[in-house]
Amino acid sequence: MAKTTKKAASKKVAVKKAPTTKVPAKRLSVRKLLNKRIAQAVSIHGTNTGVLDRLASVIASRRGADPELSHSARLLSRGTAKVAQKFGEEAVECVIEAISGNRAALIAESADVLYHLLLLWEDAGVATGEVWAELERREGISGIAEKASRNLPARLTQTTKIP
Repeated sequence: MAKTTKKAASKKVAVKKAPTTKVPAKRLSVRKLLNKRIAQAVSIHGTNTGVLDRLASVIASRRGADPELSHSARLLSRGTAKVAQKFGEEAVECVIEAISGNRAALIAESADVLYHLLLLWEDAGVATGEVWAELERREGISGIAEKASRNLPARLTQTTKIP
């Protein structure tokens, strides 16, 4: 089922609506139920987070799968340090492509970063819906004000980042 939305200069673009499936709540884990309920209510600036939620569900289904058949299972079986290391490697590759101005490679590396971030969340037991809710909570708040409100130790708020 597609709906039509307005794009800049009154151009209309068909946008696919994510299919909905009804799964009995008793068959869902608490985390999956939380993901499902929050994802139904939350979208980020009008963009459906469904593709990331679906990918997170696939990753979750790979936990405990055969590491010879699943990259997700292989990384999860190697532990948090390896999952985090792989996320970091992908993030660095993404930064390199951004700096080099290679748009196509930046898009591909960004997808890798998102996949490995979802894998890291799975390893840590973080539901995508929890992150979407945090982003929604921060929406409309200045980044400077939000950071100041975190009550972090001074050493963590003083950075050498380029302004």
